[in-house]
Amino acid sequence: MSNSADSPGMGSTPGRARRFRPVRVLTVAVFALAGLIFFTSFNTAKGTNIRTDASLLKLSDLIQERSHKNGQLDESNGALRDDVESLAERDDGRTKAEDAKLAALEKNAGTQKLKGKAVTVTLNDAPPNATAKLPGYPEPQPDYLVIHQQDLQAVVNALWQGGAQGIKVMDQRLISTSAVRCVGNTLILQGRVYSPPYKITAVGNPEKLQKALAASPAIQNYMVYVNVYGLGWKVEENGTVTLPGYSGTVDLQYAKPVE
Repeated sequence: MSNSADSPGMGSTPGRARRFRPVRVLTVAVFALAGLIFFTSFNTAKGTNIRTDASLLKLSDLIQERSHKNGQLDESNGALRDDVESLAERDDGRTKAEDAKLAALEKNAGTQKLKGKAVTVTLNDAPPNATAKLPGYPEPQPDYLVIHQQDLQAVVNALWQGGAQGIKVMDQRLISTSAVRCVGNTLILQGRVYSPPYKITAVGNPEKLQKALAASPAIQNYMVYVNVYGLGWKVEENGTVTLPGYSGTVDLQYAKPVE
């Protein structure tokens, strides 16, 4: 039997200090780390099941709430802008020629209402249980059955090319800085969130607008998915409609370098 100082045998000298073994130190560290993980998990969960999708549902609710609030702020901003313009027009010192030039600029900028004959295009997702309707085509992937950003952009671009004087997506007027973007299965437009079906209304010559839609290669490709997998597509003339003026902020948003 060994008589070394750290041996627990009978030959050990009473009261002599023992050296710490690295294994013991490592064991203590492991238990301390496990305790920290358990505490962090408990503090995060706060008594809830963190393996559920409840947090995702709360995030979805928050997005919808912010979208609704942004819509209210846009309406309030539009009303205030109308009040400011009315007050400015009382005694602004401008000539009639200057007023006419300003009105033309506002019309082109999309900040004023626009009335005229219109065409509305409606796009919608296919049924979730859709199958290939025509022979020779594969069974659909989930990606085939939903509206994508490029589909919406193709319609908007075709309508502009067809001579549209103004375009409204859902309930918002498009301007030169508008960006039609999709995240997942939702449309984000000027700070507000929308779900399908998506409606795009354009004021212009209905015949030219429909010809431009039919001539678009991107829309022709979309129509393949309409015919094979059942994606939604409807084009209708609306008669005379009035598009709202853009009521959101006109300040440009851009990236800034980190200082």
